[in-house]
Amino acid sequence: MTATGYALEQLREKRPLIHAITNVVTINDVANLLLACGARPIMANAPEEVEEITALADGLVLNLGTPNLQTISSMFLSGKKANALGIPVVLDPVGVGASRLRRETAARLLQEVRFSVIRGNISEIRALAEGSGCPGVDADAAQQVTEENLTEALDFAGRFARHTGAVVAVSGALDLVCDGSSARVIRNGRQEMSLVTGTGCQLSALVGAFAAANRVGTLDAVAAAVAMMGLAGELGWERMAPGDGNASYRSRIIDAVCTMTPQVLEKGARIESR
Repeated sequence: MTATGYALEQLREKRPLIHAITNVVTINDVANLLLACGARPIMANAPEEVEEITALADGLVLNLGTPNLQTISSMFLSGKKANALGIPVVLDPVGVGASRLRRETAARLLQEVRFSVIRGNISEIRALAEGSGCPGVDADAAQQVTEENLTEALDFAGRFARHTGAVVAVSGALDLVCDGSSARVIRNGRQEMSLVTGTGCQLSALVGAFAAANRVGTLDAVAAAVAMMGLAGELGWERMAPGDGNASYRSRIIDAVCTMTPQVLEKGARIESR
């Protein structure tokens, strides 16, 4: 069995508890995605309890999708508790360049919390790395990773990984996963996944589950998570019926995650080592 299939096998066996302080727009889908992959979700964002909840968890996911003063405070409390206990922490800097609140919160998080993984689209990762703005939560078309600029994008992601000490996952038509010395390029997924709100939030939770279940080999575990989400998009689209729309596609993606086996993932994952 390859590292990709083994990472999913470990996730199914260990069933890690994942604490997610996440986007209220997508919280239900995130919870269902975690259940589908074999993990166990818990969502707590009150500062009065987040340290206790994090202490029970195997992984922590911090998502900036709908920030407010309460959740921001909870992110720092949870992140520091996870660091103290050696629990992997994932940052999803949703729309980080869209407002000063998001930029300043993300910058402080990078200073005060050690992240195992940082996952976002190319515009979010560039905004996070450069302290610049970006248009909303979607990637700028001019910044998209293509075959033509792939080497440049890998160099950028690798530099940011070395700077932060985290595995950096860049989502797009081509997905990149870098740890500063090695990289993976993943070519799974479908453009139609952008019609479903929250696939990025779900992917960050999936990354958190894979990282929690695979404490050694984080780079390959994150690549497996990214490939699994993209493959679920492909399989879900194949199962669409006439008259189905984005609501059906949303469910079919989660179903594909739920029914995917390590063998199916190994066969369908298109992961290139760099």
